[in-house]
Amino acid sequence: MTTRRDFLLAGGAALAGASVRAPALRLGAEHDIIVRGGMVFDGTGAAGAERDVAIAGGRIAAIARRIPGRGTDEIDARGLAVAPGFIDIHSHGDGSLDEDPRAESLIREGITTIIAGQDGGSGATGGPEQPFPALFQAIESHAPSVNVASMVGLGTVRGAVIGDRDRPATPDEIARMTAMVAQALADGACGASSGLEYTPGAFASRDELIAVCRPLAARRLPYATHMRNEDDRVLESIDEAIAVAEGAGAPLQISHLKTQGPRNWKKLDTVFARITAARKRGLDVAFDRYPYVAYQTGLTNLFPVWSRDGGIDGFLARLADSATAPRIRAETLAKIELLGGWDNVMVTSVRDSTDRAAEGKRLGSYSQAAATDPYELATALLRRSHGGVGMVGFAMSEENLERILAHPLGMVCSDGGSYAVDGPTRRGSPHPRGLGTFPRVLGRYVRERKALTLAAAIHKMSGFPAARVRLADRGRLRPGLAADVTVFDPATVIDRATFEQPFQYPVGITAVIVNGAIALRDGERRGTGRGRALRP
Repeated sequence: MTTRRDFLLAGGAALAGASVRAPALRLGAEHDIIVRGGMVFDGTGAAGAERDVAIAGGRIAAIARRIPGRGTDEIDARGLAVAPGFIDIHSHGDGSLDEDPRAESLIREGITTIIAGQDGGSGATGGPEQPFPALFQAIESHAPSVNVASMVGLGTVRGAVIGDRDRPATPDEIARMTAMVAQALADGACGASSGLEYTPGAFASRDELIAVCRPLAARRLPYATHMRNEDDRVLESIDEAIAVAEGAGAPLQISHLKTQGPRNWKKLDTVFARITAARKRGLDVAFDRYPYVAYQTGLTNLFPVWSRDGGIDGFLARLADSATAPRIRAETLAKIELLGGWDNVMVTSVRDSTDRAAEGKRLGSYSQAAATDPYELATALLRRSHGGVGMVGFAMSEENLERILAHPLGMVCSDGGSYAVDGPTRRGSPHPRGLGTFPRVLGRYVRERKALTLAAAIHKMSGFPAARVRLADRGRLRPGLAADVTVFDPATVIDRATFEQPFQYPVGITAVIVNGAIALRDGERRGTGRGRALRP
């Protein structure tokens, strides 16, 4: 029988002893917190070693085999792994922090920092009407449990300058957008993101993207792209992403790398080859991925980009127009064929309350039960919710997923939101990645499938993403750096959220410390509000 000791030995030095974790309040303590006797992984990918970690004033004060003195709080981590707080390199968890700053699902996964502003959408543009300092002030006013860094969304910038129209940007508009990106970076954005399957980002040309990404070069911050296509034209999209980054002189981060649809699974070797060739030419390129074979998006994303010109009103008008409706239907059904049928599409959320019964249902089965055509059902849902329908699509290969996670250039992301089993963020039927990503990697892909080592997985969740967006004092355990720490049991950590029952927290995350304060201990929340806005 494999033991906790076996898992930790595989990642580093030997340790002994069971875990008994009781809080200790000490008079005259030398440190705020001491984490005792855990297998400490520093986030660099190096093997773990049995060490104590002392924390004082929100910083790591010392790491040593044995730290003398006492801590106001002491955590007995014998038999457990001690890692830098996990950093989600591609998160949408910021979207609900104003409603529920507890960020329960994030903390309970061991996440202490999220990188928001993804897929071309951000809460600020860098322009005078939406400056980044105001965004950061708003984040901190919510007193969130996690730290938040944000990219500037190029779709948001385009929308502010051009709107939702499908047309080329003029030279003056490109200059204005470029200036907004430059100001956003100067104010603390940690990169620029695009969402080229979404509007209005999809309407940007390659030359436009190169121009607006040029301010990234001087700061060595990444261009993170949800590529223009992730299925039949994935190779062309990889080439475009590389061309944009090379043209702008910026690092490239390919968001949630995938080859979607069974007929495209075999393309992964070519994808890797093109990324490797770009690195050999000198491009700083990496990618991220969540540990699931299904993606989440808006239901409108099944429909062709051209049909969404002008926003949701333009889209709904074309659905009702006899001149355009047949073409939209034909192209959408081709997308459904790629996915493998309507039962590979699950509704996650609807805006119209009369359709709540659709949440969590597969559209093929749901339409059959309703004795209606699945395409007609999908368009009816979109009309009633004015486009506000979320979906999950099942279209990826498990073998490819393991290879992407294990690749030296791959990081772990959730691409998910922040949820709780109670309160305002328990709604709809969300993708389980928002409640289980990081424990799932540690439990399923490290412990069970052995697709990657514990030390490598921790690096992909901490030091690697921190370096990617230049968060100099995060992602590593080292004296003087910020005290974001996650303690977990490698022998038991696992996700519990499923597509059918997503609102379930993971197990095996023992303690989480954010900026030197305990946020989670033995399954109990110990406080909120220590997160802050982070800048490179």
